Amino acid sequence: MSAPGGLRVGVVIPARDEAPALPRVLPFLPPWLAQVVVVDNGSRDATAEVARTLGAQVVAEPRRGYGQACLTGIAALAPDVDTVLFMDADAADRPEDIPTLLAPIAAGEAQLVIGSRVRGRLERGALTPQQRMGNALACALMRGIWGGRFTDLGPFRAITRAALTKLAMQDRTWGWTVEMQARALRLGLPVAEVPVGYRRRVGVSKISGTLMGSVRAGTCILYVIGREALARRAP
Repeated sequence: MSAPGGLRVGVVIPARDEAPALPRVLPFLPPWLAQVVVVDNGSRDATAEVARTLGAQVVAEPRRGYGQACLTGIAALAPDVDTVLFMDADAADRPEDIPTLLAPIAAGEAQLVIGSRVRGRLERGALTPQQRMGNALACALMRGIWGGRFTDLGPFRAITRAALTKLAMQDRTWGWTVEMQARALRLGLPVAEVPVGYRRRVGVSKISGTLMGSVRAGTCILYVIGREALARRAP
């Protein structure tokens, strides 16, 4: 089997202290992926060693931050990668959904595709109440400001390399996902959302696992939406 539409797909997987989860992620990725980059975001466990053993390219990024890790992973992709796939390292995303996520891009229907956990096969307890509330609020704000019809800020997503360049992403924190969606709407890029499965993660979440983590992530997301709304014009 080859990549949908002949795409050259590189996957970027930010990881911090995810050594126990990676064996449930990396061996199940499609063999036709052009490149698999795990960004070790300052792990204190054997994340880097496990990722290398399982065949991934490991890039070290000691500066903490989800967006920072994503930017570092993008910089490590080969020039011939034309589509970038983002997914988490905690085994919550289902690798078998990757072809579904890429299908709208392969068909020329979208340049950015968000995997919606809300619309997909959601394992009981996989999304916390604060995640559901945060998603609903952020999506409602994007709908009101730009008319976007998203239901989720899910990290499992795919975007063309050309579109990613146009977005000029800059957020280094948990505002990364909403920045991508807001900027795509501001630019008028064709976007799509597909249902994806979502499982209970391995280990404790750095965001939803603590009250402070949830507050910090929520603050980042609201700040980014406000900043993008004030900017108005395309980046």
